[in-house]
This record gives sequence, structure tokens and C-alpha cells, in this order.
Amino acid sequence: MYRELAMVAALVALAPIVVEGESKNDTRPRVFVVESDSWSMGDELNLLDWTDIGSVVGGAKPQTAEIVKTLHERCPDVVVTRKEDRADYVLVLEHEGGKDIVRKDNKFALFNSDGDALASGSTRLLGNAVKEACQAIGSDWPEAGSER
Repeated sequence: MYRELAMVAALVALAPIVVEGESKNDTRPRVFVVESDSWSMGDELNLLDWTDIGSVVGGAKPQTAEIVKTLHERCPDVVVTRKEDRADYVLVLEHEGGKDIVRKDNKFALFNSDGDALASGSTRLLGNAVKEACQAIGSDWPEAGSER
């Protein structure tokens, strides 16, 4: 029993040091994801009593949470932040809706903290756009990180 209490006491005593070390000495790049304003459009056709009734449907389809999730999966060495002023990079990623499955595009642009564009492109899959942004961060960060 005393051994278990001693281990718990040690963990409680060390916990603030571990958390403080992660937040203050974290040398990983910080990425701010701009809110996604993506839209999706579609149409539908209903047959009721042999009468064709068609309509167009659509609306906002924000992708921000999906982008953050994919960044965590594809770029485990970056920190996603909600504070743009603390970010080393800003990622803009927009999904172009209203196209069929083959022609959907995810356009992205990555900027450094000075506002300079480092990379941009268009991919069919959101994951590939995030992957390309991660590669650009990985190429730039060793140089940029040494200046911080």
C-alpha cells in the first residue's frame, strides 16, 4: 500500500513538470488552420404520381474539423493552434464542391509567419492536400525552426 501511495505521489509531483516542459519547450512547428468556407451543391429528382419534381440542394459544408483531424494523422510532428498570432504556419484549404466524385478539388495554400506563400496546389483528396502541406512544412521547418 505504501509503495502504491509513493508511486502516486511521485506521479502527481512530476505531472506539472511534464506538462510545463511540453508547452514551454515544444519545438514543433505550430499550424493555424483557416476556417473552411466550402460549399456543396447537388440536385435531386423525385417521381410522385408520375410527375417530375426536381430541386437543387446545397449549403455550407465546412471542412475545418476534418482538416485538423487529418493534420494530426498525417503530420504528428506539428501542433495545430487556434491562435493565429502564435502560429509558425497558416494553412488555407478549401474544398471545391458541386462537382462529381472524379473532379472534386481540394485547393490549399501554406504561408509562413511572415505571410510568404511556401506551397500551394490542388489535389483530388483532402488527405493528399494535407500531405503536401506537411511536406512543405517539413522542408521549411529545420531552417525556420533554428531561427526561433
